Parts: sequence; structure tokens; C-alpha cells
Amino acid sequence: MTFLFRTLALGLFLSSGALAAVAEDAKPASVAAAEALSAEEQAFADLLTGADLVGSFTVDGKETDLKQDRYSITKATKLKGNTWAIHARIKYGEVDITVPVAVQVNWAKDTPILAVSDLKIPGLGSEFGSRILFHGDRYAGTWQHGKVGGHMWGRVERTPPPAPK
Repeated sequence: MTFLFRTLALGLFLSSGALAAVAEDAKPASVAAAEALSAEEQAFADLLTGADLVGSFTVDGKETDLKQDRYSITKATKLKGNTWAIHARIKYGEVDITVPVAVQVNWAKDTPILAVSDLKIPGLGSEFGSRILFHGDRYAGTWQHGKVGGHMWGRVERTPPPAPK
């Protein structure tokens, strides 16, 4: 499992309480009172909802050893301010679940940048971080785990429908 996928997937254990608290605070008194998304925010939510991020990543010092990267996002929802919930589908061995992870989304004009800082993941440690810029159907960014880090990049693709059973 790649760094970002593990960050989003396993981050559930620490961020689910914070996510629930932010979501509770973000609940509008009525649906009509809900804050409307800007055109850029709606486009970002649409881009990531039902999408796979498919690409590659490197580890600093081993840039010639490209690793393939793929993970699914079932839904992206703005909660409050710059906090968003990214619902990542986790498929690892017998496990197949979707978990929400609270992330920060900042903007450089019309360009969204997803940020995770100092995330602690039980069993894997702390000091996980990443910055991922999205432009059109492409993404690029950096990841960090303590003193180890690297680059990541790829394309945003629509998640294929499940195969018939």
C-alpha cells in the first residue's frame, strides 16, 4: 500500500473523532442554510467523487525505482472552512471498506491543494504529511513520513463499475 493511500486509509483511526466533531459543527440548521460551494469547490468535489488516483511515486534517493500507485475515492465533501472529508476506499487483503479522513484543502487561485500534516497512524508511527495539487485530470505532490519522503503524480480517472459477480 502506498504512503498516501495508507495515510488516508489508516488516518481514520485518529481523525474519525475529529471528523465527527467537525461534521457535527458543520451541520446546518436546515438544508437551505447550508453554505453553497463555489464553482471551484464544486468542480473539485465532482473531480474526486467516484475517482481513482492512478500514477506513480518515488522515494527520495531512489528516484529511478518508480512505484505504481492507485487508490479510490468514493466521495469528497466540504465540511467547514478548509476542512474536507475524503472518503477513501480501502482494499487490502480481505479488507474492503470506505473510511472518511479529514484533510485540509487550500486554494492557489482556482487550483486545489490537499494537505495532510503531522498525521499519526497507529502501528505505523507519526509525522505523516503530504501536499497534493490537482490540475485538470492530473495530480502531483510530495509525501513525507519522518525523514523519508518523495514525489507522487498521476491522473484522476473515473472509478470503473464493479465487475459482475
